[in-house]
Amino acid sequence: MNRRHFLTGVAATFVAVRAGILQASPSGQNSEIPLWDGNPPGGGGPAGSADLSGKGALTHVSHPLLTRFTPAVPNGKAVLIAAGGGYKRIEMGPEAWPAAKWLTARGYTAWVLTYRLPAEGWKDGSVVAFQDAQRALRIVRQHEKHVSVLGFSAGGHLLGMAATRTDFASYPARDALDNTPIHADRIALIYPVITLEKPYTHTSTHKIMVGPDASASAEAAWSVQNYVTRQTPPAFLVQAEDDPISDPHNTLIMAAACEHAHVPVEMHRYSSGGHGFGMGKPGTPTVAWPEKYEKWLHQG
Repeated sequence: MNRRHFLTGVAATFVAVRAGILQASPSGQNSEIPLWDGNPPGGGGPAGSADLSGKGALTHVSHPLLTRFTPAVPNGKAVLIAAGGGYKRIEMGPEAWPAAKWLTARGYTAWVLTYRLPAEGWKDGSVVAFQDAQRALRIVRQHEKHVSVLGFSAGGHLLGMAATRTDFASYPARDALDNTPIHADRIALIYPVITLEKPYTHTSTHKIMVGPDASASAEAAWSVQNYVTRQTPPAFLVQAEDDPISDPHNTLIMAAACEHAHVPVEMHRYSSGGHGFGMGKPGTPTVAWPEKYEKWLHQG
């Protein structure tokens, strides 16, 4: 890691410690790996260190990277994690860090993705987060034999797109790694944004990725279900039926696409829990999903 990336990571960690939120972050061995050698594709974007709120929401991402959390006793499997935040922020504290901590406690190597936010002045606009997700999958695959993805909300949209639209070259190749195929072994999407097509156009994901006046073709191009094929890996879906952000039809739409393509899919829907419940909201049935997820992971 070069000095600039290192200082960016240190600054973010300092803010996290000051805010008292690192209790949600995994302990033990971890390392940061920049996604790009030099500036990211396209250029533009913010300068300086990332900002981390008191609740663990990351913004002002100038240097996208992966943070690898290594368990005490690795089981040989890895999970790439992307938190949500409507592409306006990355909810590390409520989603990515608790998930990484839960996974490493069970022997999985957790890779947390810090991706660029399209509205932060990047010249490549909406595609920048997708570029980062594709590059991240390639890097993780370079290190790991078995790679699952775990995405929450907009992070579910991002990793869903990356794991299904594998033939799309979102950036010019930088090195030999960029000529390797993109492949995930399993896909877990938690209260994800799947479709940007009408009538599901109220989300921040829709606003930022395609805009309020988007054409039907643009909305379809950024909808995960339209890229599900027989080659799509098995999927695991979770959502609460009272979700006010990601319409509960999203998981139904994804499940239907998987079934149509004969892709194995496991779906868990809960009567309450709302949106953003992370690894489960106490007092709601959503606390049950991690146990279901653990059993599903063991199948792969």
